[in-house]
Amino acid sequence: MANSSCGYKGLIPILGYHHILMFLIAAGIILLSLLLAGCSSTSPGIPNIFLISLYYQNYPPSFNPAQVDPGVTTAIANIVGQAVLEVRVGYFGICINPDGGSFLCSNNASSLAGQVSVDQDPLNLIWVASTFKDSIVFPYLIIVAIIFAFICFILLATFPGWHEETDDRGSERDVKPFPSRPVSQVALALIFIASVFVLVSVLWQHTASVAASTIAQDLGNGSVKSGVGTTAMILGWFGFALFIIVTIGLLVMILSISLLDRLTDD
Repeated sequence: MANSSCGYKGLIPILGYHHILMFLIAAGIILLSLLLAGCSSTSPGIPNIFLISLYYQNYPPSFNPAQVDPGVTTAIANIVGQAVLEVRVGYFGICINPDGGSFLCSNNASSLAGQVSVDQDPLNLIWVASTFKDSIVFPYLIIVAIIFAFICFILLATFPGWHEETDDRGSERDVKPFPSRPVSQVALALIFIASVFVLVSVLWQHTASVAASTIAQDLGNGSVKSGVGTTAMILGWFGFALFIIVTIGLLVMILSISLLDRLTDD
């Protein structure tokens, strides 16, 4: 038990404030990378990370006085027949489940469409999903945010850590110099910009997904259902939250160091 306590005490000086920030950045990068990887392959869990899903399902249609021809739902139901295909859309891929079995994923909608029959996708949901991915989804702000966050991670890795120095009396003591102010400011600027980019992307993703999902379900009233990917939303918002925490942490650190410098000068 004594050896364990000594081990923890020896580990604490090695870990610095910037190491915690580096861990948060790494976690945020991993979450956003998983978000971008959604529906790009059939690896376990990847098809479950999607922006929207469209699938055939018979259910009682909703009626509204604004509908000029409410009877069109019957015609759509006759066209759909017994189709059960589901389409999921990610940033760089599309996954389909033609018959309730396993998913097929690809970034090429034409190749996926070639693997199903007309009866399986009578309303061309694969094409609709492809149009959404190509015309509305914009992943590049998240990619730039990940790059900026990674550069910030590298800059934080250059911060000085604890080391031993010998004082005038010949005794050793643990010393940790302040990090470079310009490096700290650059790191703060990078993670702040990354946070803004992620916020814009997540808001865009959420708004576009909800709008497209609602319109698709209304058009297929009684025969087509749609949904927004909860996992993708969680990954995006958690990634943003982690970057914001790092931004606040760096800002507090820079302000604290400035305050200490002023007190020392006085």
